Amino acid sequence: MMINKIFHLHVLTSVLLITGSMISCGSLNPTKQNTVPVDHLAFDDLLKKYVDEKGNVDYMGFKKDRKLFDEYLLKLKRNPPNNEHWSKNEQLAYWINAYNAFTIQLIIENYPLETIKDIGSKIQVPFINTPWDIKFINIGGESYDLNNIEHNILRKNFNEPRIHFAIVCASFSCPKLRSEAYKAEILDQQLSDQAKLFLEDQTKNQIAQNQIKISKIFSWFKGDFTEKGTHIDFLNLYSSIKIDSKAKISHMDYDWSLNEQN
Repeated sequence: MMINKIFHLHVLTSVLLITGSMISCGSLNPTKQNTVPVDHLAFDDLLKKYVDEKGNVDYMGFKKDRKLFDEYLLKLKRNPPNNEHWSKNEQLAYWINAYNAFTIQLIIENYPLETIKDIGSKIQVPFINTPWDIKFINIGGESYDLNNIEHNILRKNFNEPRIHFAIVCASFSCPKLRSEAYKAEILDQQLSDQAKLFLEDQTKNQIAQNQIKISKIFSWFKGDFTEKGTHIDFLNLYSSIKIDSKAKISHMDYDWSLNEQN
């Protein structure tokens, strides 16, 4: 009797191990799927339609066009970048667009708001401190929050400080949301353009030869901007005003008001 029980237990254990192995082999892995680069055309159309020249967003427009927007988000979810077959620019454009698109999704699902920072306090999710920590994003079967995309993917894997002028946290003091999607074939041009536009915007940076008052973004992510020199060395790559190496540096107050159209 005892031998039969042991035998049946052994058989059951073997079945469970085999089944578990099959489930594991069938699980989604964002870096190994044979996906093709996303074209971002639908997002491009939406941005052209609902983002003005100041970078402000018609969030109600995105809500009314929810079917097209949701189709684009689904495309992102089903086509995570494949590190072996996508170019670096294809991956980078994907993650920048994903950050911006999912930020818009977070806003419209909690709209109306005065600031994105209201979301965390209103929805009362346990163990969640900010809206950037909410794991509401599913890409290729993996759960992400906005912080995962910014810090664990964009900053960690690409060594590209200009991402800070491209990803937008839905706030007035953020860089302007571009009224077009990021595209691999023109990505370098788009990122440099964003850097120049950000520095020229006097609501976010005030540049003079001997004194600069710059965004707190340059303080929060100082290491990203000073890896190859000083803050001023980096700024002079994109500033229309040549800044003296000994210029006095201070920082602007950060306005977290929602970047919505009036």
